[in-house]
Amino acid sequence: MATLSTDVSVTPLRQHMQQDMLMRGLGSHTQQDYIRHVRRFAAFLGRTPDTATTKDIRRFQLHQHESGVSPSTINGAVSALRFLFEVTLKRRDLARALVITRYQRQLPDVLSVEEAARLLQAAPTIKYKAALGVAYGAGLRVSEVAHLRIDDIDSARMLIRIEQGKGRKDRNAMLSPQLLELLRLWWRQGKQSGVMLPHGWLFPGRSCTDPISSRQLHRAVQEAAEVAGIRKKVSPHTLRHSFATHLLEQDVDIRVIQVLLGHSKLETTALYTKVSTRTIQAVASPLDRLMALMADKPPPT
Repeated sequence: MATLSTDVSVTPLRQHMQQDMLMRGLGSHTQQDYIRHVRRFAAFLGRTPDTATTKDIRRFQLHQHESGVSPSTINGAVSALRFLFEVTLKRRDLARALVITRYQRQLPDVLSVEEAARLLQAAPTIKYKAALGVAYGAGLRVSEVAHLRIDDIDSARMLIRIEQGKGRKDRNAMLSPQLLELLRLWWRQGKQSGVMLPHGWLFPGRSCTDPISSRQLHRAVQEAAEVAGIRKKVSPHTLRHSFATHLLEQDVDIRVIQVLLGHSKLETTALYTKVSTRTIQAVASPLDRLMALMADKPPPT
């Protein structure tokens, strides 16, 4: 749950924006992202954002494009600044000056089943093997893996409870028997080493009272990929992409996959139809049919 900062160094404008975000139920990750984007805008201006003009906004967005900032980051800044100008400052004229960047979404890298097995086998410890196993075996986002608690594992119903996922939505994820066994192996080792607290984090960080960080999980995936000899660009999210693609290749209904991933829109899930090799391979080329027809006919004279 998000809480307001009590740091005396926080400016009145930032405190006002934090209050606005809290009252509107924005998730803690969204709040952090918005504050970070506004801070960057203020650093570019060299003064407080409530003094900005439409020319300043244009200069800032041009600077982002010229500096090679990714479209997703640019659009994230647009969302943050629109909230600041529309909600906190009541300056809709400034919000209207912000321009969303249109771009073609790239297809995600996906591991084969054999590569996913090699990656999990190469995980540095049983803790990371279990965490990456959750990312691949249940299709969770890295932040969802990091913030799992022991009590979120429901072995009676074979479900993983995801609380306050993306969009502050709760959902259930699948818990397979193999994943449950892997989690039990980690739980027994964690109990023996004294890092598993009652009702605590499933994957504690450097302190037992804190969850593992997304950065630690990213580093573990990259180290495992290097050991496994995987040359693809791999991140924890690659395991989520692979989960969805492999389910699709097993003929699981795409609407079921949508629910398991927690997607609000079916078109987001439909992206995986573009990277499913089995889906592509299952389609007969019109050339094959043409050649078959030609083979049944005498050659032209």
